[in-house]
Amino acid sequence: MIALVPLAAVDPEAVEALLDRAFGPERRTRTAYRIRGGTLPVPELSFAALDSAEKLLGTIQCWPVALACDGGDAAPLVMVGPVAVEPERQQGGIGRALMERMLDAVPDCTAPGCGALMLIGDPEYYGRFFGFTAERTSGWRLPGPFEPRRLLARGDSVPDCAGVLGPRVRQAA
Repeated sequence: MIALVPLAAVDPEAVEALLDRAFGPERRTRTAYRIRGGTLPVPELSFAALDSAEKLLGTIQCWPVALACDGGDAAPLVMVGPVAVEPERQQGGIGRALMERMLDAVPDCTAPGCGALMLIGDPEYYGRFFGFTAERTSGWRLPGPFEPRRLLARGDSVPDCAGVLGPRVRQAA
C-alpha cells in the first residue's frame, strides 16, 4: 500500500537523495533549476509517496514561478516537477498517482499561480493523461536550453504572451 503525504512530512535530505538516484547529480544544471532558483516548493501542491514501512518511493514538487511578459505584466505560475520515483519502482504508477494527487489539490490551492500550471516534459504523456499543451507557450523564453515542444501548460490563467520565465521570489519588506 502506498500513502501520499505532504512533502513537508518527509526529510528534505531523503528527497534530495531520491532526486539524485532518479535523475543523477547533474540534474542541478538543467534549465528547470534556473527557472525556479531561489524559491521553495508550494506546500499545497508538493507530495511524497511512502510505502507501508514509510520508505520514500517518490515525490512531486511544485514551484512558484512567473512569466515576465514583454508588455510589462508579470503572470504568476506554478512549475510542476520534478516528479521523481525510485528507479526500481518506476513504471509502476507512482509518478502518475503523485500527479493526480497534485492536480486534485489545485482547486483548493491558495498560492498565486495555482490556476496556471506549467512544466517541461513529454507532450505525448502529459497531454494525454493530464491535459498539458504547448498552445500558449510558444512565445516563452527560458534561462537555458529547452525543446519548445516540451514546454507545456494547463489552466484557465495560463498567460498567452511572449516573455521570460523565471523564479517568483518574495521581496523583503
